[in-house]
Amino acid sequence: MLKYISKRAVQSIIVFFVFLTATYFLLQAQPGDISDQFLNNPKLTQAVREQYAERLGLNGTPLEQYVRYMKNFATGNLGVSFSEYPRSVWSILKERVPRTVALFLFATMLSFLMGFKSGKVLAWRRGKRGENLITVVGVFFQTVFYPWFALIMIRTFSFTFKVVPGGKFLTVEKWLNKPDTFNANSVFGRMLLTAALLGLALLILEVWTRRMHDRAIGRRVVWGGRVLFVGIAVVWWMTVWGEMLPYALDIGDHLILPTVTLALIGFGGTMLLTRASMMETLREDYILTARAKGLSSKTIRDKHAARNALLPVTTSLVISLAFLIGGGVVTETVFSWPGMGQTLLTAALQEDIPLVIGSFTFIAVLALVAHIVVDVLYMYLDPRIRVGE
Repeated sequence: MLKYISKRAVQSIIVFFVFLTATYFLLQAQPGDISDQFLNNPKLTQAVREQYAERLGLNGTPLEQYVRYMKNFATGNLGVSFSEYPRSVWSILKERVPRTVALFLFATMLSFLMGFKSGKVLAWRRGKRGENLITVVGVFFQTVFYPWFALIMIRTFSFTFKVVPGGKFLTVEKWLNKPDTFNANSVFGRMLLTAALLGLALLILEVWTRRMHDRAIGRRVVWGGRVLFVGIAVVWWMTVWGEMLPYALDIGDHLILPTVTLALIGFGGTMLLTRASMMETLREDYILTARAKGLSSKTIRDKHAARNALLPVTTSLVISLAFLIGGGVVTETVFSWPGMGQTLLTAALQEDIPLVIGSFTFIAVLALVAHIVVDVLYMYLDPRIRVGE
């Protein structure tokens, strides 16, 4: 496994280098950029123009600029943003990448859970009452025009019922009198840390209890562990980070609507894919063998059919995470969520080439990592798959 992962990592580094090179020259080939407003200003002297060009990294031939950029990139220097000068591209990415990843990760996990469980039940109970209705609902969410649906969600839950905020990252009025000891980014960082630790603890608990022979005791342990870990997180926030709690709740309040909207859109595709994959799996000979052995319906459905039906669904899930920026442009614009999608759109419109390259770099890294994760998950979910076969 380690040898395989190392080999795939080397291949990914080579692909990433080719991608970065192609992206750099394609963006440099487009006419003009935001620096023209400085370098073509007739009021500036030639000396000042040369100084601006050097500061923005625009001096020298295109090849010299490329070599300089790659050297800086190797040291973690992604350059300076033209549109938010003098902020570095890295500082902008560090601020906005977690917001996009959190939004789409939570939405994808929610849509996966809803879609996989409902698709599994639909395939197992095919022809039963309610199947057509749920299938039509899934098709609707998969094919609906997303910007229109997002606006309907905002109008319904933010303006009509006033349940949740309709957009943005936080409510400015609630943050005017906050203490100077923290800011929105630090609060959001602690929220992500809590979610990551809680998710890791629940995953370890789930894996550990699956090895228990008594399934009834295992289920009780799982539910007890969930209550315990969530309780610890709540108590920690109320005591240690108590002054940040109202502001964390405000950010979480703004996160609800875009997360639910994205989850509903993704739910339909996951459910239909799971249903189709599950129905194909149910025709396999080993399912007939399992029935002949007298195994319970739940065991056949969950441990035999659903496990193998999970393979294409997992592939679709992980690969979709790699292209979250594409959906992020629409989602973050509609909900005014200050993440990477909105940043990429603004940078492209303002011809901020360093920030555009930095955004595409993030997409490339995410896509390559996702492909490696898919390969590893395939080997874990299906023992028949071996490297080199």
